[in-house]
Amino acid sequence: MDTSAVQVRRWTRREYDRMIEAGVLNPEDRVELIGGEILTVTPQSSVHATCVSLVQEAMRSVFGRDAHVRVQLPLALGAESEPEPDVAVVTGSARDYRDAHPQSALLVVEVADTTLAYDRGTKGSLYARAGVPDYWIVNLTESILETHRDPTSHSAARFGWHYRPASRFDSGETVEPLSRPGARIPVSDLLP
Repeated sequence: MDTSAVQVRRWTRREYDRMIEAGVLNPEDRVELIGGEILTVTPQSSVHATCVSLVQEAMRSVFGRDAHVRVQLPLALGAESEPEPDVAVVTGSARDYRDAHPQSALLVVEVADTTLAYDRGTKGSLYARAGVPDYWIVNLTESILETHRDPTSHSAARFGWHYRPASRFDSGETVEPLSRPGARIPVSDLLP
């Protein structure tokens, strides 16, 4: 077979949103648009769902009404990506995003076990390119929190950007969101 005749069809965020509006894609499909590709999201285990709820509670406690905490809702990151991170803290309130999804976030948190390499690599590069200053991964495999900060260009990264080496925090430590200096969150509050 001549592989030059086979090409991957890339989708724009606009085309993706139209598929959702037309009912071609619906919430039960559990998909995300990443780099022009429509990817299926793995169903959540009970541990994963519990962790997402714990992170959501912690973020609402820290940010209060000063920011909007979104759970598994889209971020409009460029013309060809619309990920749905487990938790994203964005400026403003829910009503500010009635007509369009946020285009960045103060903080994004992904909960990872089987998707750990993907969340570190592909998603990390995507969030870094979008200028998300604070990207956390709750690493369920090792029961730690990884913080990824200081996005910088890097030609070898999937989207041309990455974060400096991650800091790792275990359950006995606390972590401070960059956008909330002085707000200390016990890592144990984030782990199931």
